[in-house]
Amino acid sequence: MKDDRLVEMRVFRTVAEAGSFTGAAHALGASQPFISQTISNLERRLGVQLLHRSTRTQRLTLEGERFLASCREILASVEAAEAQLRSTDPSGDLRISAPQAFGLDQIVPVLPAFVTRYRALTVHFSLSDARVNLIEDNVDVAIRMGRLQDSSLRSRKLCNLQRIVVAAPAYLEQHGTPVTPHGLARHVCLLWDGSHAELNQWPFMLQGKLERLPAQGTFRSSDGMTLFELCVAGIGVMRLAEHLALPAIRAGKLVRLLAEYEARDDTAIHAVYLPERHLVPRVRVFVDYLADVFREPPWERLSP
Repeated sequence: MKDDRLVEMRVFRTVAEAGSFTGAAHALGASQPFISQTISNLERRLGVQLLHRSTRTQRLTLEGERFLASCREILASVEAAEAQLRSTDPSGDLRISAPQAFGLDQIVPVLPAFVTRYRALTVHFSLSDARVNLIEDNVDVAIRMGRLQDSSLRSRKLCNLQRIVVAAPAYLEQHGTPVTPHGLARHVCLLWDGSHAELNQWPFMLQGKLERLPAQGTFRSSDGMTLFELCVAGIGVMRLAEHLALPAIRAGKLVRLLAEYEARDDTAIHAVYLPERHLVPRVRVFVDYLADVFREPPWERLSP
């Protein structure tokens, strides 16, 4: 039987401290409907009203204040119990989520050494370009590329993230090579769809200033590996992450374009996890392992 009482306590504590469902959702990296439903279920199960609700804020009832004190005490005990496990060997289920392209290209190749080293762990590994919710999806560690949203999630930077403009030799032979960023308007660009559509604004340094130009094209996908494969196949121009771009350039599959106009990204690749889980051995050893692997990013060791 599934027991969500600790999740309910943590959500209630966060609502009380944040002062609103919206603030709690932001702090926990969860959806507002999930926060609201969790509180409603908790009140229904307990048979008492914990919060006075208004259009903007929530205020604790007397019962809510008493329950909040108990929640804090119980959650502190749980966190202390987990802290005591730091010196024990990692064991149990470790649930990991990574973006499709980066996960296949960079995480999967380093998993064999990790699972061989920690045989008491049962690893559940999933790939998705959708942003997973660590609480709702029961994920221990998620790999995030780009800017992190402001939340209460803990994070550890693994390495910088840089994207460069590339195209296959076959594409350039047929369509020509753009010599300026504005020349991309005459080319077919491969575009992100869905929640990653903001990546279709390509940054360039033009006359010493940063400008973002909207990429135009007839093919979109929410899957990074699909866009990469179509780029290699000569379908269009792409602004591609270096972990895929640099090895493909070295292999002659892709050509770097507009290097003199490149804008350095101020983004990174992070491992993120819930605050109370950073002391759990299974999470700690995996994050430490990734930090060691990407201290010198593999794709930068032989730059073209």
